[in-house]
Amino acid sequence: MTHWIETLINRFKQKPEVSRRINMDDKSLVMYTRTAGCPYVSVAKRVLEDYQVPYQEVFIDLDDAAKQRLLDWVGFLSVPTLIVAPIGEVLPYEAPAYLPKGDSPRGIDRGSMITEASHEQLLQWLIKHGFLTVSESEI
Repeated sequence: MTHWIETLINRFKQKPEVSRRINMDDKSLVMYTRTAGCPYVSVAKRVLEDYQVPYQEVFIDLDDAAKQRLLDWVGFLSVPTLIVAPIGEVLPYEAPAYLPKGDSPRGIDRGSMITEASHEQLLQWLIKHGFLTVSESEI
């Protein structure tokens, strides 16, 4: 991990000054989840709520097509799986990076998708996609 990313993660643990990006270039955040809670879903929701990042939830236990999409993308019913999608859609704006069959998707940045991310992994991914910005003085 590069030094500036480590510095950034340490500062996020102290909740630095970040803001939502207003112009999302026609992209939105979609969280594939289930109605029953799970620790990774709790982490993701806490991060998104703390930083006021809007998102849409798709419940795989209520939507068979969404459940099948998640199995096709991830190989498991792993939640939360967050994707960057065109506004109003529930599919990634680009195909996620390849994940070998049977490999764990946990915390892997697959470009337009991340699954079961830790607090730090999710923050990095949200910054990468412009859902959060960090002032230059924080880097």
